[in-house]
Order: sequence, then structure tokens, then C-alpha cells
Amino acid sequence: MQPLDLQVIQRAIHWLESGQTVWLCTVIASFGSSPRPPGALLVARSDGASCGSLSGGCIEDDFLQRVAQGGFAEPIALVRYGDGSDAPQVRLPCGGVLEVLVERLEAHGANVEHLRRLESALLGRGRLVREWRLPFADPELLEDNQDGPRVERSGDRLRVRFGAAQRLVIAGVSTVALFCAQFAVALDFEVIICEPREEFQHPLGIANVRFEPILPARWIAEGGCHEATAVVALTHDPRLDDLTMMEAVNSPAFYIGVMGSQKTSEKRMERLHRIAGMDEATLARIHAPIGLALGSKTPAEIALAVLADIVRVRNGVARERV
Repeated sequence: MQPLDLQVIQRAIHWLESGQTVWLCTVIASFGSSPRPPGALLVARSDGASCGSLSGGCIEDDFLQRVAQGGFAEPIALVRYGDGSDAPQVRLPCGGVLEVLVERLEAHGANVEHLRRLESALLGRGRLVREWRLPFADPELLEDNQDGPRVERSGDRLRVRFGAAQRLVIAGVSTVALFCAQFAVALDFEVIICEPREEFQHPLGIANVRFEPILPARWIAEGGCHEATAVVALTHDPRLDDLTMMEAVNSPAFYIGVMGSQKTSEKRMERLHRIAGMDEATLARIHAPIGLALGSKTPAEIALAVLADIVRVRNGVARERV
């Protein structure tokens, strides 16, 4: 299934090319508990058709009703839901507050071309930032060459990042790997488990996880990673884990990690240097031991530490700040 952001942008393109005006909505901030994170998208037409999600229902219903009644006629608007300021009749069931940027896009070539470039980024062909200067004007599209949160506000600028859906490639089936897969799905990762060992090739029972009966190193070498990919090896089988590391460091993956104790990790690094010829800079790309130091003992706790570290790196947070 296509990631939801990509579905939203492709639906918007289709409607614009059909001559219809659309409203593109982006969650730009959340306060307290909220059902959808900053960067979440929704596109809608005046007849109530929509694609995407902002809140799971309550905000969408109010927004679509206001559009149908002729609201949001301006090119761009900022709406605050949940605190009674802009939509007093709407209260989020979780008690949170969302700020939503609403753009009214007419059916002309410039808007289609703008969204085509976003589509290309979401398909993994580079990363882009949509940047507005406050008060809001038409957004610029800029190349994105650094990691950081999906949405940033600094001074008079608002920036929203667009790139391929975050992906987690798991090398081999293990108890920790299965917990990692479940946590990653909940965090909106596209999850792929690569497992060449026949004894582990059985139904996993985890929804929205793709299983590939292939050597992880081969899958990575054949283009399985993009810049929004994290690769983790969690089997304790050096034949599988080491080969995965050897290929992963040649990929654009933003996070590469392998499970093992400090002593095991030191031996692995020495082995990768000796056998694969990895220099210090290349070895530094590998997180070993993997994960944040949470004192984890159980498989679920270890998986939590792994995903927490991946999120830390993805959001551009230094380890010493955690």
C-alpha cells in the first residue's frame, strides 16, 4: 500500500489536472496529545471528497463542512483546532490542540508542477523542503540536505520536509525484530523484514509488515534503501548481521545498527575493518551496540531502545541531549 502522504499528493494532482480546485491541509503543530503528527496531510474538494487525515474524524468533518459552505476562500489560512479559538465547536477527544495550514489551490499548471515535485520526493527521488515566510506567501521548494523534524518554525519561516516514507529494513527474524516491526508500524514506518533462513520463513502475524525471503545484503544491494531508510540487524548471527552491515554502509540509509554487547560489537568492528576494509569513517556509520542505553533487558525493551534511537537520529537530536 502506498504511504498516505503520497496518496494525498497524487489525488491532489489528479483533481487539479481534472480542472478542480482543491484544499491542501498540513498539520504544522500539535500541543498535548494529538491523533496525527506535524506534517500530516489531507486534500479535499468542495463536494466533500477527501483523501488523507488530520485527526481521525473530528477535525475533518468540521473542515469539509466549512469548505462546502464557501469557507477558506483565501489562498492560505492558519486554523487552530482544539482550544476554541478558530473552531469553538470542535474538541479533540484526546484533549490536544492542532494548528493546520490550509492552502486553496486552483487548477493551473504551476500548482500541478509544484505538487509533481513533491510527488517525486515522496517516491524517493531526492528530498525537498516547502518553505514559507511569515506572514504566509506562496511556498518555495528547496533542496533538503539535512536531517531534522518534519516541521520547523524559526523566526519568520515555516519549513515542511518532504521525502520518501520512512522505511525500516530488518535483517532476519528474531523476537526483538518482531517487536521492532510492531513498534515501527505504529510509528508510520514502512517495514520490510528480509529473512533467507528457511526455518524462520513462516507467517509473522504482523499487519502492514512486508516479508522478503531473501538475504538482507542482497535486498539492500539491489536498491532496497533510500535516504529515509533505517537498517537494523538483530539476529546475533554474524553471517547474516555482518553481511548486512557490509552492504548497508554503501547505501544512503540514515541509520545503520546491529545488536550485540559492547564486547561483541568491538569484535564485529575489528572483523569488518579486517575483512571488509572499512575505515573509521565508515565504521562510525554503524550504531553498535544498537539503541539508546535504557537499561533494556526484555526483547520488547530492547526493541523500544532501538526505535527510540532511530527516531532520535531521524529528528537530528544529538545523543548527549537524550
